[in-house]
Amino acid sequence: MDYINKYVEENKDRFLEELFGLIRIPSISSIAENKPDMYKAAEYWKNLILEAGADRAEVYETEGNPVTYGEKIIDPSLPTVLVYGHMDVMPVDPLELWNTDPFEPVIKDGKIWARGADDDKGQAFIHAKAFEIMVKNNTLPCNIKFMIEGEEEVGSPNLPKWCADNKEMLKADVILVSDTGMIAPDVPTITTGLRGLSYWEVEVTGPNRDLHSGLFGGAVANPINQLAKMIADMLDDNNHVTIPGFYDDVLEVSDEERALMAKAPYSEQGYKDALNVKELWGEKGFTTNERTGIRPTFDVCGMWGGYTGEGAKTVLPSKAYAKISSRLVPNQQHEKISKLFKEYFESIAPDYIKVNVEYLHGGPSYVCPIDLPEYKAAELALNDTYGKIAVPVRSGGSIPIISTFEEILGIKSILMGFGLESNAIHSPNENFPLEQLFNGIKTIPNFYKHYAELKK
Repeated sequence: MDYINKYVEENKDRFLEELFGLIRIPSISSIAENKPDMYKAAEYWKNLILEAGADRAEVYETEGNPVTYGEKIIDPSLPTVLVYGHMDVMPVDPLELWNTDPFEPVIKDGKIWARGADDDKGQAFIHAKAFEIMVKNNTLPCNIKFMIEGEEEVGSPNLPKWCADNKEMLKADVILVSDTGMIAPDVPTITTGLRGLSYWEVEVTGPNRDLHSGLFGGAVANPINQLAKMIADMLDDNNHVTIPGFYDDVLEVSDEERALMAKAPYSEQGYKDALNVKELWGEKGFTTNERTGIRPTFDVCGMWGGYTGEGAKTVLPSKAYAKISSRLVPNQQHEKISKLFKEYFESIAPDYIKVNVEYLHGGPSYVCPIDLPEYKAAELALNDTYGKIAVPVRSGGSIPIISTFEEILGIKSILMGFGLESNAIHSPNENFPLEQLFNGIKTIPNFYKHYAELKK
């Protein structure tokens, strides 16, 4: 549709300045002192949606961070698409590894460099501008609703209740999400599955205070040493998780589906080169793409204790800590896995330490069939932009709220993202190619067009 390309070209500079204004808000949901920034981001989104042409938009309170909701109902008899995104971002630590200020976006090498450039401010912004294009050109073929939340990066703890309380307002035929990625810039991709998540913090306590490592070393157990050993024992020689019952409910993928997955473009050497690693690692018996898409995992996300400042301090610490996560696959229940881990981790602790396990958050996995009209509309829209049939993939990532949407609202989600592996989401120097941003803005209107036609 030529008018889409023309509108994007004429408004590129304004689009970028509006996106930059959103990115400049340090809306880090996991840090309490950034709470006011969540409201700034919510109000910013409210104005974006209204200026794009929504009939109404409001900021709603939850028991945690706010949700911005907006809608344009052109005809109640037409299909309704509910756009979901999130305004919160991950912390920026370690700050010294950033090449630019994480909250002052910079364009360099054809990319936007900033926290949230991709995840999810840039990708959610795509939908605001696609909506604007169709409204301003009077071509919107269906009803559109927006739900932009402020707690996705901490597991969306308060959104389920908000959705249940506002179920009628959120009534729609499908949820459209851009918070995933593409295999490559020239390989359009639709994510058909997401892994679930369980996330814990563990505390190991040894002596009742920090001790002199010379006077007490060798007589008293070091909590950091013990924690490291316990964590190492969580995986066997085949890199299988050793928690009893961990694999009991894993949905095994058929040989036929594994063969289809294997057709996705992939270069193992390119994968290694991009990460600057000599060899890859993972569960034996599965390929790299299978390990990150259809198999569960166990990973330490952070570990600390004792003295970590400049210079030396010969201390035997009283406590050690770790943050640990498991990515889960279909049929694994995060509540069950959480309980299994806690019981097992506490059971393997030797008597000379005490262990406390706290479950921080989690969520179920998600699978979307590829025979739905919603999936077909996404496939056609991506083909319009890229001239290629989209590849269905199972993502290794988790968006816990997606399965909750299906449970509470009773509708499927289509995960049509435009991010790339090289965008470094959750890491220093997050970025988003301008080409991906603008291709996304050009693609989404075609999704609405095809979806309305398929639903007739």
